[in-house]
Amino acid sequence: MLIINAEIANRFKIMKISFSVYMVILILFSSCQNSNKNEIISLVKEWEGKEILFPTGSVFTILERDTVEHAKNDVDYKIVTYVDSTGCMSCKLQLSRWKEFILELDTISPKKIPFLFYFYPKNKSELNFIVYRNTFNYPICIDEKDSFNKLNHFPANMMFQTFLLDRDNRVLAIGNPIHSSKVKELYLKIIQGDKVQPNNKKNIIQTEVSVDKTTMFLDHFDWHKEQHAKFILTNTGKELLMIYDVTTSCGCTEVAYSKEPTRPGASVSLNVTYKAEHPERFDKSITVYCNATSSPLQLRVKGEAE
Repeated sequence: MLIINAEIANRFKIMKISFSVYMVILILFSSCQNSNKNEIISLVKEWEGKEILFPTGSVFTILERDTVEHAKNDVDYKIVTYVDSTGCMSCKLQLSRWKEFILELDTISPKKIPFLFYFYPKNKSELNFIVYRNTFNYPICIDEKDSFNKLNHFPANMMFQTFLLDRDNRVLAIGNPIHSSKVKELYLKIIQGDKVQPNNKKNIIQTEVSVDKTTMFLDHFDWHKEQHAKFILTNTGKELLMIYDVTTSCGCTEVAYSKEPTRPGASVSLNVTYKAEHPERFDKSITVYCNATSSPLQLRVKGEAE
């Protein structure tokens, strides 16, 4: 009897994993306009139910001072993310948004969800600067030998380097909840035990929106001085305009906006603040998720910090 129950439980777990991964495919198709669909299907299926291996002797610290224990396996869920040394480290980290997500999960989940951050930095000093600047007081593992990646061989695309795991460290969902509001919604639904269903745009009240510009040029400026830009969204439809989320491609770019619905004919401002970390020619993207038929809206801020 115990064997039969174990088999049923195992089949149910496999079905649950398969359905979650199927949902990830649907979500990524709807949110990644330029991605190759066959590549996404192949990648997501590859990681379906796969066990994530953790290197022995991983050391987690908080702001380089306090050493904490590695998360135990006696939890129903855990979220693990890996960030490599390729490209802009701050763009990938998005630590302020991770802080918001952790706090959100703490308020809705009866059990604390462990977050395992493995960072493989090209420049350890730069990483520490970003961590301190964001006052990121959560445990991180600075994996200077890239041991975590060598064990698991993660995808090169940063959108597929974050995983929601079960208590056996098997993949329930793959995708970055910080860079995709739809992946975030999926994570929350799985953790809360809700029935996961794809969003049906036909059931969402939609409106039309126009943007005064899609690209803002900041030209040349002293990189020590923060820069400001403004995009104006006008509700040209007949229903209320509701902004669900705004994400940026870099932690150095922040966007402030009113959370109140915008009436037909009225406008809402997206106030952008860019803080350069060093001299660079930059091209940062801003993604606006709303109930407009053209959602998500893609905006850009370009310039040269000298």
